[in-house]
Amino acid sequence: MLKSPNSISKLQYWISILIILVFHLLLVYRFFQVQILDHDLYSKQADNNRIRATSIPSPRGLILDRNGEIIVDNYPTYILYGIDAEILNKNKNYEIINKTTGIDISILEKNYKNNYRNKFLPARLAKDLTISQLSRLEEEHHNLSGIIYKQFPERIFNQKIRASHVLGYLKEIDNEMLFSNATNNYQLGDLTGWTGIEKQYESTLKGKKGVSYHQVDAFGRETEKIEFENSILPIPGKNVYTSLDINLQSLIEKEFEGKTGVVIVSKPKTGEILSFLSSPDYKPDLFTGLVSNDDWKMIINDPNKPLLNRATNGIYPPGSIFKMVVLIELLERNIVSTEWSVLCTGEYEYFDSVHRCWDENGHGKINMKDALVQSCDIYFYEAVQKIKLDNLYLRAQEFGYGQESNIDLPNEMKGRMPNRDFMNKLYGKWGWSKGALLNIAIGQGEILSTPVQMANYTNLIATNGDTYPLNLVRTKINKLNRPQVELKNWQIIQDAMREVVIGEKGTGKLSDPKLPGLSIYGKTGTAENPHGEPHAWYITYGEKNNEMISIVVLIENGGSGGTYATPIARKIYNYYFNSNKSKLAKN
Repeated sequence: MLKSPNSISKLQYWISILIILVFHLLLVYRFFQVQILDHDLYSKQADNNRIRATSIPSPRGLILDRNGEIIVDNYPTYILYGIDAEILNKNKNYEIINKTTGIDISILEKNYKNNYRNKFLPARLAKDLTISQLSRLEEEHHNLSGIIYKQFPERIFNQKIRASHVLGYLKEIDNEMLFSNATNNYQLGDLTGWTGIEKQYESTLKGKKGVSYHQVDAFGRETEKIEFENSILPIPGKNVYTSLDINLQSLIEKEFEGKTGVVIVSKPKTGEILSFLSSPDYKPDLFTGLVSNDDWKMIINDPNKPLLNRATNGIYPPGSIFKMVVLIELLERNIVSTEWSVLCTGEYEYFDSVHRCWDENGHGKINMKDALVQSCDIYFYEAVQKIKLDNLYLRAQEFGYGQESNIDLPNEMKGRMPNRDFMNKLYGKWGWSKGALLNIAIGQGEILSTPVQMANYTNLIATNGDTYPLNLVRTKINKLNRPQVELKNWQIIQDAMREVVIGEKGTGKLSDPKLPGLSIYGKTGTAENPHGEPHAWYITYGEKNNEMISIVVLIENGGSGGTYATPIARKIYNYYFNSNKSKLAKN
């Protein structure tokens, strides 16, 4: 047999062997590196492909009333998501979801587009799925790819009351909010308090999200839950106990049905709010689920503005309830005595203009106390001529006019109390005269206030200036600055307000339920409104057995405060001080 001669040298042979050996050693080393040295790294990468980390939303804290009754709770709802990187066929997914849940494909596409962040993060497709819908989806689970659902604790409200403006509502974090400093601990799609208590106490109610882990197949379908040491259970938010009373709130909402305005009931000694109504309002559960375009347009275009919190953001002329500030300014500066009187003929001439009293027949000769009791405008037209506008401005500021009330609710208006600088800017230095004080003296003209300011104002008068700002959730708060008023002058104002209720010519008589031992003090107001009928005001406080509450009633376009606002106060007093009906008297 012929053999071919060896054409390579021994050196070439050993070099070839060496190269093969080096390659094998490199391959062995690489295997050793992958399997041993970098095991943790590649194991984690493999786990990332087969294991999905899912955030678990934390239940928000409950909101309760003063007696521990739940006002806002949570209930489980389900949200459907799609993960783009794991979806094989979007159209097939949409058809199956539409078939099993009845949700229109156009809505699914719109939601996915609006909530898409990147291909690896879940984007919401639908919200508030029922158990029946989920069951039908599960039957088609093997035909879906990249589709998951999560349980979510959604807000549910006590059906006894609405209280929508004080409770507030939640809003989803969008792209614009996501990059603001205020939401740096949130993710797109998270919920945050947007108004009311939900916003004011967001940090308390929020809680902390958890994390769970699930094994997924090659199509992104979850196959089983995996228990990891780094799994985190969600931490529920803390409960918020308010000073509200559900039963009282329910009573007032029923009494105020069909009216536009505000009712605030509080405790003058502590500032605690027992009831808070801004009407018209909206159903508080309107914003818990998917708001249809029709519902949203209806509420936005409603001319009655149900989203407006009139208690904190509605500004109105205070009308005659401002007259106590004028009297205190007169008394504190010793400008006039309580016996100083004015002849009211029903009209008052100031240079070439005529200003009329609400009683066109006039009140006759009238002193300070009777002027307040009968709300005589002519008396205050005369009196205010003795006062400097800037001094009245400073006095009004002591009682909260033109300043935030410091209520623990967000987004409060300041109202307006004019001084000389304000009037000069508004009309020019020579564009106004001291005659402007005539309107200001009776709470009209350039002066504007909010109902919450009026509640603080009432509480200051009721306690001789020793009170706290209105509050819904009692925390460590400072008292309101005490107005510099002598005790005797407080007493003069309070005696006149008592006569408003019990006097023969008092304008607040209809507020008295005539309960034994109950003393009621009040002041009516009728604020002129250039857009229609005047607004009806009534501020009042009542005391029995050292228990005291105050009430502010404002009815927009309601006419006379003494006729239309006072009966609402009477029903509140009758409820509160009737021990058979109210738990409040024991608190």
